[in-house]
Amino acid sequence: MLEKLGEILRKATNKIANAIFLDKNLVDSIIKDLQRALIEADVNVLLVKELSDKIRKAALDERIKGIEKKEHIIKLLHDELVSILGQYKPLGLQKGQNRIIFLGLYGAGKTTTIAKLGNYYSKRGKKVALIGLDVHRPAAPEQLKQLADKNHLTCFVDYDEKNPVKLWKSFEKKMKDYDLVLVDTAGRHALDKGLIDEIKSLNKIVNPTETILVMPADIGQAAKKQAKEFLEAVNITGVIITRMDSTAKGGGALTACAEAGNKVSVYFITTGEKINDIEEFNPKSFLSRLLGMGDLESLMEKIRSVTDESKNAKMQAQISEGKLSLEDVIEQVKSMNSLGGFEQIKSMIPGFGNVKLKDTGMMENAQEKTKKWEHIIKSMTLEERENPELLEKQTSRIARIAQGAGVHGSDIRALLKQYKMLNEMLKSGKGMDMSQGISQKQMQKLAKKFGKMKKMRF
Repeated sequence: MLEKLGEILRKATNKIANAIFLDKNLVDSIIKDLQRALIEADVNVLLVKELSDKIRKAALDERIKGIEKKEHIIKLLHDELVSILGQYKPLGLQKGQNRIIFLGLYGAGKTTTIAKLGNYYSKRGKKVALIGLDVHRPAAPEQLKQLADKNHLTCFVDYDEKNPVKLWKSFEKKMKDYDLVLVDTAGRHALDKGLIDEIKSLNKIVNPTETILVMPADIGQAAKKQAKEFLEAVNITGVIITRMDSTAKGGGALTACAEAGNKVSVYFITTGEKINDIEEFNPKSFLSRLLGMGDLESLMEKIRSVTDESKNAKMQAQISEGKLSLEDVIEQVKSMNSLGGFEQIKSMIPGFGNVKLKDTGMMENAQEKTKKWEHIIKSMTLEERENPELLEKQTSRIARIAQGAGVHGSDIRALLKQYKMLNEMLKSGKGMDMSQGISQKQMQKLAKKFGKMKKMRF
């Protein structure tokens, strides 16, 4: 996601910070690199020129000297980039029931985004229902139902009714039991009169708390025109940008929405095909990751997206006792796989953004490994499950379990190694008050342990 832009931004800030003198030639070189990277990311040329002029003016201002000037320019660059990405405006759910209507043209990824957002809020304790009012695309109800069933979400569809207003009325009484109702609507090739009329009639009867436009990142700067058209026609309240992982035009889509006005702030971005590949868009956090500074807050949110509250409570109890079980190890590896592996999350960990992994496919076979590990645990005695250390002392036990589970002894040793590593990491972090934040020393200690873990071949 915009990797080249992030690399250029990091180099630019390093050049400024390490420069002995900020002369005109160095400033011009830095600005040229920034311009090239921003334009390649499809950022509006006028915005790029405005940013360039501000940096050049600050760099050549004789009233600011030495280190103070470097700090001033780096802060200016950071603040201006945050500004063109738009204001941070989270999707705030109201007390009582929230009803969100989703709009978008064909191919935007609206239906899959609804399932992702439903899963996102379901993991956070909300009682969520999806309802399919797209009566024009034949596969839409079936797609929404399949996504809902796969991710244990409630879904209301009718394969025969072709009037979205009647469809809504038929399910309206059942909706009263839910905190959050996500409404899928029809798309079009363009925002025509027929689509506008249908959206307006649905708005009257649904009475949504939010009206969200879903747009793909690959439309780039055209996002500005589309956002303005929907804003003027049906008064959208926010935007979700999809496919941020697969295009260099993501910078154009993000900045275009910011240009369209404060009413169309980007609420979320999606970064892959998996159900958990959705995250809240915070310009400062997004830029922090581009600059290789990490984003622990977003990482914690992403972790919450792949675990439910009941499992979290059990895990917290285990952590408070200072020891994870073998089953917990498997759950942790499953969660890592759901997050997309280390490559997907390393940009969120301070100090790991620039790490180049030799084994980029280390998570690809995690699903297969966890199945083996589950068979291994089932072949253990209760005593062995509760005290895995026994296996290290008696190799005959490993041979017996391997035969029973139909695996190699190396598979059992890999599980034991992961078990040991996670418990060591847990002991390293024990006593930390997460509500007060983690100190730099504690973070370095955890990062060192995490660095050892990422080298393991799952």
